[in-house]
Amino acid sequence: MAPVEPSASGKLSKPSGGEALQGLSIVATPIGNAGDITLRALKTLAAVETVLCEDTRITSKILAIHGIPASLVPYHDHNAAKTRPRLIERLKSGETMALVSDAGTPLVSDPGYKLVAECIDAGVPVTALPGASAVMAALMLAGLPTDSFLFHGFLPPRSAARRRALEALKAVPASLIFLESAKRLPASLADMAVVLGPRPAAVTRELTKFYEEARRGTLRELAEHYLEAGPPKGEVTLVIGPPGPEAEPSPEEIDTRLRDALETHSVREAAAAVSAATGLPRRQLYSRALELKPGKS
Repeated sequence: MAPVEPSASGKLSKPSGGEALQGLSIVATPIGNAGDITLRALKTLAAVETVLCEDTRITSKILAIHGIPASLVPYHDHNAAKTRPRLIERLKSGETMALVSDAGTPLVSDPGYKLVAECIDAGVPVTALPGASAVMAALMLAGLPTDSFLFHGFLPPRSAARRRALEALKAVPASLIFLESAKRLPASLADMAVVLGPRPAAVTRELTKFYEEARRGTLRELAEHYLEAGPPKGEVTLVIGPPGPEAEPSPEEIDTRLRDALETHSVREAAAAVSAATGLPRRQLYSRALELKPGKS
């Protein structure tokens, strides 16, 4: 689809909202407990002409529970690029549609955002019907800071790539939220403990279901538990606390850093380098470097 040039004031997205039914409705569905669906969602799913879903078998079950007949059209990673242009044309002609995922809130780890973006470009009204979300449910249960958080989705399946991804997130001053397969959980927690250190974390699984569980501890404690107990059952969402303040280096560590720097730098340069690395005053480090300078008795 050709890009649309925004006006000087930018694009205005006017959602259908309220009781009006126009264009595309983004509808959250339950993540486990079938009762976790809003009255507005049920009314919208019953009223739209087409329901777009990842797996028609899964969506048909939740609709059947609530007695809603619907015309279901698959929309997922494998057919999205091919299907989107036809869907946009149907929406532009006035057809009403709802977008759902297999569970929870659409657009979170699924291709829905591209459909929404193209609807906006095409002037198709879009509205959101909020509801169940594994990300938000896990954050609510974790007991970790909620004022700032980053949802990352799934990490790479291989350890080396996973550690690189974690290194890139290490300094983010926020709680981190990940999805993970139960099978990879022990190895992922072990990598997190190595890269992120002794942060508090929570492993939540089977959210809203009968066997819902939230296990809390440091990353190392959780890694040791699942390495011994084995992978848990069910779907897992991980929440990890933000980085804490870095401890000031000990006098021994400072001396080691200065001695290393003095092997290849002048006293002034060594003090500057260690100051930049630790945040300690350069004058203080210069005085200590003079004392440690090779040949100084």
